[in-house]
Amino acid sequence: MSRPDKAYPCHEEPADHVVEMAENRVLSSRSQTIADTLTRAIIDHRLVPGCKLGERELSEIFNVSRIVVRQALIRLADDGLAQIERNRGAFVAKPSMQEAMEIYDALTLVEQGVAAQLSDRLGPAGWAELRHHVERQRQAVAAGNHALADVLGQEFHTVFVRLSRNKVMQEIHAQLVRRTTLLRSLITADFDYCNLLDDHSRVVDLLEKGRLKQAMDLIDTHHRAVVRGYIMDREVFPEMTPAEALAPYLDGKTDGATVPVAPRKPANPSGNGGSTAHVHVHLPKINRAPTSRASTKKTNRGLPS
Repeated sequence: MSRPDKAYPCHEEPADHVVEMAENRVLSSRSQTIADTLTRAIIDHRLVPGCKLGERELSEIFNVSRIVVRQALIRLADDGLAQIERNRGAFVAKPSMQEAMEIYDALTLVEQGVAAQLSDRLGPAGWAELRHHVERQRQAVAAGNHALADVLGQEFHTVFVRLSRNKVMQEIHAQLVRRTTLLRSLITADFDYCNLLDDHSRVVDLLEKGRLKQAMDLIDTHHRAVVRGYIMDREVFPEMTPAEALAPYLDGKTDGATVPVAPRKPANPSGNGGSTAHVHVHLPKINRAPTSRASTKKTNRGLPS
């Protein structure tokens, strides 16, 4: 006995479902584009921490629905670049020094895990790539180009993790690095590039020689030195409306280039025309496993106290 034709709807195209999927893809693409633009504006210090990200205003700026904007803001929140508060809306994230310490603690754990993998698996080409990167950073420091040295110093950690070939680890590390970028938009940094560079070189040496424990300890010390380099400063970046902040990215003239804003220093609170007041970060002492006196002295040489 034959079954009714309606039991075999294969000849019917689910037109409504196809249209819905296409619309969702368009919404997702638009929200990602908006999220990318907002991220660039945050990194360039045009949207400062605490800045209100109103759905209505952004929907008018980008000429999209508030639903698309809301999806973009959720993406930013997932990356730690925005905070969404109930009944108040979304704001550019405003990190604290406690958060900075936690972010770098997480980076330490990820990179220590990568170090354990590289010490066993990395071949000559990988060690050569790391040493070449260290040498480029060394040349930048010698030339007094601290901006380039800073970029190369950050890229060293990205290259380090990439060589593990662990995609999940790379994604986690990349998200943490994006959050350090936000820290730099709020917190002034004062790094000793020579010492940080020396750490990179010594980590490579230790791992290549199979001295994993010392390399992992140095990674921990290195990141704590970076956090010590951050200074809570009254220096602020000039505030703009979202329309002003986003204008350079919407006129098609940037071609993916950054459009950074120079920091503006307010007058000295004391009124004497002196320098801006700083609040330095004091980290708790670390209780480490006992090591030899010579080993401890070598590991901490030249690091900020």
